[in-house]
Amino acid sequence: MPLSRPGQAARRLAVVALLLAAAVGCGDAGGLEGAGSTPTAQGPARLWPELTPASSPAFEIGEVNTEVVKGVEVPGDDIRRVDPVGIVRAEIARHPGEYDGGRAPYRDTKRRMAECAKGPGHGTCPVLKPYYRDLTGDGRDDLTLGFPLLPGKTTAVRVYTVEKHRLVQVMAWEDALSGVELAGRSLVIRSPSEVAGYEYRLQWTWDRDQRAMLLTHDEMLRTGPRKHSRHPSASASPTAAPSLSPSAAPSSSPSAAPSLSGSGSASVSGG
Repeated sequence: MPLSRPGQAARRLAVVALLLAAAVGCGDAGGLEGAGSTPTAQGPARLWPELTPASSPAFEIGEVNTEVVKGVEVPGDDIRRVDPVGIVRAEIARHPGEYDGGRAPYRDTKRRMAECAKGPGHGTCPVLKPYYRDLTGDGRDDLTLGFPLLPGKTTAVRVYTVEKHRLVQVMAWEDALSGVELAGRSLVIRSPSEVAGYEYRLQWTWDRDQRAMLLTHDEMLRTGPRKHSRHPSASASPTAAPSLSPSAAPSSSPSAAPSLSGSGSASVSGG
């Protein structure tokens, strides 16, 4: 049985008392001990201050990616009553060049949609199990949906909300996935990296000003064991490096990065 907060505090006090008693019993004089040398703090150094600051982005990466899903009704403004298979069918209909024909890149996804009679997550239906959580903070569930883009190895991830009685897509991403998590009001996607022992980790968070899920964190993180050097130094240990993709604009309402231990997705409900 887990300890309550008062129980934890009492246990900590008891441990401190035992440690103090042990120190006195061993004749500890209580003198200060050196912790060794510490690295000199270095402030940020601005490079090339003579360059004129850019006023527009060099790449179009779709920071604000929203659109009304036409042809899909939302009965009673309840997103749980919307058919996820119907949502994917509507997307396929909007992009025939990507799904129709023998040379279309995602032709097998459309072909397998015929196997979705029992709904998402059943048999070989490409529409994955839907997940519901309030990501926008309006007190109502939003929908996170995924479906593989066949015959390739990437998966489409989408987030939908309801605005003014309409279904609105507020986030879209396609990638090779190693994991997807809902943490708080954020969506976290983990993808394999071409660098051994590292993965990409991208986090989208709802921004109330843009009315969209914005890419607020884009980083490369170590996942494998570190290689030990015979001559370690302060600069030898790798640090989290930015993704090789163009950096996305930060959300105007920043939030702390969610824990990826699994606790953040405990309240996620599926279909």
